[in-house]
Amino acid sequence: MNTLKTIVVAFIAGIAGAYSFFAYQTEKAAREKNNQQLNVADYEPKEIYRPNVVEPSTNAGGENVDFSQAAAKATPSVVYINSISQSGASYSYWDLLFGGGGSQTQVSSGSGVIFTQDGYIVTNNHVVEAAEKIQVLYNKKSYDAELVGTDPSTDLAVLKIKETNLPAITLGNSKTVAVGEWVVAIGNPLSLSSTVTVGIVSAKGRRINIVEDRFPIESFIQTDAAINPGNSGGALVNKNGDLVGINTAILSRTGSYTGYAFAVPVDIAKKVVEDLIKYGLPQKAFFGANILEYDYENAKKVDLDVNVKEFRGVLLGDITRGGAASAAGLQEGDIITKLNNVDINSKSAFDEEVSYHYPGDKISVSYVREGKTNNTNITLFNKNGDTNLVKRKIFNDATLGVNLEAVDYGVKINKIRDGVFKRLGLPENYTIVSINRQRVTDPQDVIEFFNKFKGRVYLYGFNSSRQEVPITFFLK
Repeated sequence: MNTLKTIVVAFIAGIAGAYSFFAYQTEKAAREKNNQQLNVADYEPKEIYRPNVVEPSTNAGGENVDFSQAAAKATPSVVYINSISQSGASYSYWDLLFGGGGSQTQVSSGSGVIFTQDGYIVTNNHVVEAAEKIQVLYNKKSYDAELVGTDPSTDLAVLKIKETNLPAITLGNSKTVAVGEWVVAIGNPLSLSSTVTVGIVSAKGRRINIVEDRFPIESFIQTDAAINPGNSGGALVNKNGDLVGINTAILSRTGSYTGYAFAVPVDIAKKVVEDLIKYGLPQKAFFGANILEYDYENAKKVDLDVNVKEFRGVLLGDITRGGAASAAGLQEGDIITKLNNVDINSKSAFDEEVSYHYPGDKISVSYVREGKTNNTNITLFNKNGDTNLVKRKIFNDATLGVNLEAVDYGVKINKIRDGVFKRLGLPENYTIVSINRQRVTDPQDVIEFFNKFKGRVYLYGFNSSRQEVPITFFLK
């Protein structure tokens, strides 16, 4: 028994001794490590270390961002626009006899940008398309504005006021605008004039499918600068105060700013404005093919190889018979990779590049067919299928007291003066689609009808707000 006790005591003593030795060694190692660290920290190298100090550039993220100069430069070039129209109007035969069919005046507001010193102003088409009268408010004065022309495909319009020595905005270059770059939005949101908001360029070449036109051009600059209703038609400028875009749209379920706003690039706007001032309508060039995004799904639809490393380019869908692409020998399923040596990798980029050109222009095209890269030249056409510039034809008839113009869906009337149409109470910018259920497309046919016909007349068409408005009256 005594022997067992001795063995247990000896075993415990051995463990205690081993633990004491281990603790001592651990503490000793820690002291040596600390001494080593102190020795390293106290060591002076033979050559003094000099860090590579980089001076911050003017565009560095840590710069002192101040947009007061940009705002001061660009704000005087942004105007307030009132779009005045009549709603709820009725134009039946009984209304004309008894004075019924009352209408209510509606006024909506937007923004515009002064492009030239002699009074040309650019805004959005949707700001003025429903207007029967347009007012421009600038420098505490109100001007009656003339609608020079519109381009629904880009949602742009040009106005003219009778004034000189206006502060025309400085035009920038939207091609060089970079994602992440600071931008300033200037306009009149929610009827608050001369409001400035700031953000960055979130993306370029955006297509959001909001332009209501047969041939829309969407290659928007996306920004997170706060843009609200009333900002439409206003300026998007860079830090230098130079115009880079025309504010156009927001994506929002509430109708107010939620972080996504879009502007038409100034390079697209410049050509549209020049066309509208010079010709009264845009001179659009057509490629003659349906352009599709080149991706897995579309490639599969036209039986192209989908086992490719990268889908680069755009895909040709249906080819217009007798169109520009057909004449150049292009085929459905061809993959366009370059236009005039500009890389093309989206439908928006394709549409933007073509939008810079006129009917009759020749451009070089690089495309891939059956795995082989080819090059060709193509001559762009107009909407009528030839290379001529499209001329705007306006008919002026003294008896009717109105200007008549052929448009895509019928004959549009505007600038109503004393005459038959004013006595009938026809609304400004009304488009006649049919007369007595016969389609009309030529202004001359309208003039001849009203100068010869006697009896009940049934007009079918739509007003400036795109509302269908049938009108019935009696011609004596």
